[in-house]
Amino acid sequence: MRHEDIKKDVKKITKSIFEEIVSIRRWIHQHPELSFQEENTSKYICSILNKYNIPFIHNIGGYGVVASIESNTPSDRVIAIRADMDALPIHEKNDVTYKSINDGVMHACGHDVHTAIALGTAIVLNKLKDKLKGSIKVIFQPAEEQIPGGASIMIKEGVLEKPHVDLILALHVFPEFEVGTVGFRPGKYMAACDELSVTINGKGGHAALPDKVINPITIASRLILDLKKKALDLSSGHKYILEFGDFHAYGASNVIPDTACLAGTLRTLDEDFRIRLHQLLLDEANAMSIDTGASCIVNIKKGYPTLYNDPEVTKHCKDISEYFLDSDSVRELDIRMASEDFSYFSQARPACFFRLGVGNIKKKITHLVHSPYFNVDEKSIEIGVGLMSYLAISNLLNLKKF
Repeated sequence: MRHEDIKKDVKKITKSIFEEIVSIRRWIHQHPELSFQEENTSKYICSILNKYNIPFIHNIGGYGVVASIESNTPSDRVIAIRADMDALPIHEKNDVTYKSINDGVMHACGHDVHTAIALGTAIVLNKLKDKLKGSIKVIFQPAEEQIPGGASIMIKEGVLEKPHVDLILALHVFPEFEVGTVGFRPGKYMAACDELSVTINGKGGHAALPDKVINPITIASRLILDLKKKALDLSSGHKYILEFGDFHAYGASNVIPDTACLAGTLRTLDEDFRIRLHQLLLDEANAMSIDTGASCIVNIKKGYPTLYNDPEVTKHCKDISEYFLDSDSVRELDIRMASEDFSYFSQARPACFFRLGVGNIKKKITHLVHSPYFNVDEKSIEIGVGLMSYLAISNLLNLKKF
């Protein structure tokens, strides 16, 4: 198959199903479900796959669904496409006809768009399967937003085997880019993320009797400042984030409480440095306990690893995107210290995770993800379906020359 013929076929089919894929996105947006609760979303995905006679299995890693598209020679090469499908605990403030009907739950991170694009891609590829070689798995993944992450669970349940997946692709909405634009970055792209909690048990009492108390608030404050200074000294140029966003100590102006609690986040791009920071947290808490007589208990909830884009696969996808769209529409991405559980897939297989521009300044579609006003220019859905379909075919057939 020639690139030009594939490109024309993909764009034609994508255009013909565009309105349906938009309606799919709007249904999912209107019926959001939180991590590990995506039962109705899963059933809806299955109903669309049934409509198009696309084989699938379901209830993988929770409510995950895996669709299979096989050519006449299915064992030649296997490409996977992943879309996450959970929502966030946010009360939507958009005034749109497809506004969330589940109060306090919203697709504020674009997973409705990801799922709709993956369904559209499955439809396009299924219509072209007689022209292909190999197989495509379309993975609809639950629980991206909550540790341990649906990706890790699906991998443990064998989603990358039987048949063995050779490489995996995914996209994520990016309101910072205008619609029509996509972005790529080879190598390390997104950070590993750990959730931190610290409980400091001191000795409460009257604030006017400091020699009779062990003030957990003062100790917690000292610990935060010491950790930040020593982490900086240890970093030696490593990019990282160590921040505490929650501090609870239920005393009063003249009442020292017994306990203070901290919660924070640790973001790193290097696994060895991550482990060293873990040890720093434990050592500093222990030293503070010895020095003050308080009990400093640290809990590190290890989260997602670093998201790594295979350089060769990513370069190929970027080159293909410049051909499918145009060179002006393809950008380089900066390292992002947010985290994403696609990182588990990227550690297990050669991967490319790219960004799809969904913003539109003229239409005032500019709010960032996790905002109650987040929305997308739906033209991005057509671009996403077309490009993802073309990338899958190109990688499946290993087409490199135009």
